[in-house]
Amino acid sequence: LSLDHGMSPVSPIGFVHLGSYKAKLGDINEGYHYEKLARSLIDKVGSRESAGEVIAFGAPIRQYVEPLQATLEYHNEGYAAAMASGDIIQAALNNLFSLGSSFLAGVNLQTTRDKCAESINFMHERKMLIFGMTAKYHQHSLFKLIGIDEKPKDVSAEEAKILTTNKSVMRTYNYQKAYTSFMFRLYDDSKNYAEKYLDFVDSTWANLLLQHAFQAFHMGLISFWVARNSREHGWYERGERNKLALKKWAESSKWTFENKWYLLEAE
Repeated sequence: LSLDHGMSPVSPIGFVHLGSYKAKLGDINEGYHYEKLARSLIDKVGSRESAGEVIAFGAPIRQYVEPLQATLEYHNEGYAAAMASGDIIQAALNNLFSLGSSFLAGVNLQTTRDKCAESINFMHERKMLIFGMTAKYHQHSLFKLIGIDEKPKDVSAEEAKILTTNKSVMRTYNYQKAYTSFMFRLYDDSKNYAEKYLDFVDSTWANLLLQHAFQAFHMGLISFWVARNSREHGWYERGERNKLALKKWAESSKWTFENKWYLLEAE
């Protein structure tokens, strides 16, 4: 509509999602082009109400091009813009994406733990249950990596139902379980949770997110590990697919993905 009839206050939203979809389909450079266009239009079309959403879905595209550590402030900017316009959903998304990016970028675990607690409180106060559950799964991984033996709080009946019916939540839960199991070299748990994660891998977001690359990386490592132990050809094939995905992403951002591609190549 913007191309046919001219720009409107929501044009930046359309362009950033178009860029995200193109990047998810494999054309990172084209996606990056539309992301930059969307960012440039925020102030030109007369409204910053769209800024929170544009940044929430635009920052992940930038993370596939720019050095990861240099992009961490983008979601803070998006959160502030969303709160200023009263867009709680986009504020929560920026909050959640910021938490995930900090964790994956290797920010100090104690610092990330504090950010995680703030995110969970933000979601809880606004009764955003699904977002809050996603943040809690990050928190469980952080606790294990830090060495905090803290048992999860009682799960409500509503949370238990979501964990068995919401594919996005189930995918996140099983990925985090597979990841921490792999980090502690728990073979059976790694294989079990990886298999459960793979049952839901096709239900991921249509938008490109940073987590997609890191999930492919960690699943690639687990797949090659399981393949060496089980000699099952299917696990080798999964590892190869993830390795090729990292190789493709390394073409757009050597800073972030090239070393991970080399690690999978070494496997």
